Amino acid sequence: MAKEIKINNKKYSTKVKAPIVEALYEAYKNPTYQFHIPGHTKGRAVYGDFKKLIGQKALNIDTTDEFDNLGTLHPATGPIKEAQELAAEAFGAKKTFFLLNGSTAGNLAIAMALTKKGDRVLVNRNCHRSILTGLIISGAEPVWICPKRIPGWSIWGSIDAEQIENELKKDNKISMVWVTNPTYEGVVSDVRSISSVCKKYGVPLVVDEAHGCLWNFNKHLPETALKLGADAVVHSLHKTGGSMSQTSMLHISKGSCLNEKSVEKALKLLHTTSPSLMLLASLDAARANLQTQSGLKQIDKAVENAKYLRKRLDNIPKLHQLKGDFGYKTDVTKVFIKIDGLSGKRLESILEIDFKIEVESASDIGVLILCNVGNKRSDFKYLADALTEIASRDYKDIYYLEKRKHMPMLEPQIVMSLRDAFYSDKETIKKQDAIGRVSAEVVAECPPGISILLPGELITEEHLPYLNDYETLEVVK
Repeated sequence: MAKEIKINNKKYSTKVKAPIVEALYEAYKNPTYQFHIPGHTKGRAVYGDFKKLIGQKALNIDTTDEFDNLGTLHPATGPIKEAQELAAEAFGAKKTFFLLNGSTAGNLAIAMALTKKGDRVLVNRNCHRSILTGLIISGAEPVWICPKRIPGWSIWGSIDAEQIENELKKDNKISMVWVTNPTYEGVVSDVRSISSVCKKYGVPLVVDEAHGCLWNFNKHLPETALKLGADAVVHSLHKTGGSMSQTSMLHISKGSCLNEKSVEKALKLLHTTSPSLMLLASLDAARANLQTQSGLKQIDKAVENAKYLRKRLDNIPKLHQLKGDFGYKTDVTKVFIKIDGLSGKRLESILEIDFKIEVESASDIGVLILCNVGNKRSDFKYLADALTEIASRDYKDIYYLEKRKHMPMLEPQIVMSLRDAFYSDKETIKKQDAIGRVSAEVVAECPPGISILLPGELITEEHLPYLNDYETLEVVK
């Protein structure tokens, strides 16, 4: 018999339904003679070593929609429709769409569906490159807002609602506000206040909450933008929620003023016509897991492990961690650290080469560590021990002496529209000759996917430390 438990004053059943998983399992148990795609026909025509690597069962369930009563993605029918409805209920949305090209697909769809050429959209400087791509496609222009910089860390901080209001006061042609929360390093903005400002001026608020998909399921994590007044929210379930790579969700909130049908039509244009049922099932499974008692315990343990790690880090000489008590809020499970005398890139290489530890990302300042739902306490003990040893040894750092930067911290000087620059006649020139020219491409290292240069931006000498790995740049002719 199903039992109910409470999390954040919301009831969840300990026995949940996963419609796509269940339908795919039924298809696996009742095989048919297959005369349709995919052409490998349940693994019969697959390279042997690859089959050994992923297993026969994975190949048996590698299928697409429309077959075996699995439903369709566009329009959503059958188990896929039911799974999206269950996801909407779990995350507190009016409508949820499953995404098969990461949160990138969701951001592209939002731009295509809700903006058009000539529109002006208020966007934070540290947005993901997919937001820029969406605006290039739609023809809308970003109006840049620069969050606070965090001294000594070379990262962007939170966005003030006052900043948003000042821009909306100045420019009544801004048709949408699009913010990223949390930042890649886990810094949290006051979305409730930002939402109030947006409602005051009658503009929709979209929140790229890619790194916050666990927030609705644990009281020790920040509150999701879906509850704070955002009109649409994107979640990367594959980043922290337990689904397979490139799977995400796009939510339309219950009080949203947005046209969800337009979003659905845009997604239909963007999505493959042969969606992977394995990937869709992983989204269904991730949502189901987050609602089970064991899944909720996994999130609790992730929070506890993060607190354990942070306590250990506080006792390591020369090591510093970004904390929420520095005057802003953070997601406790995202731990950004630096060690005196070592660049982040050098620290990353030491961890990987000497200790077989891989971190989420590294900048010129530090490294980002994710405390995931799948990590064990022993993982964090080993990590803390490794960092203790590194901090006590005399590691040399050639990167530390170089004029090299990895987190774009410049305010763009825009001299041409995104779309016009991207589709202009171009030429490729040496990086050192590009100063004073106009960029014709998006230059963004991923992770974190924040642009160094965007189409229409004036290239200056200040960009060069961020472009050490580039020999040439594409500029407007």
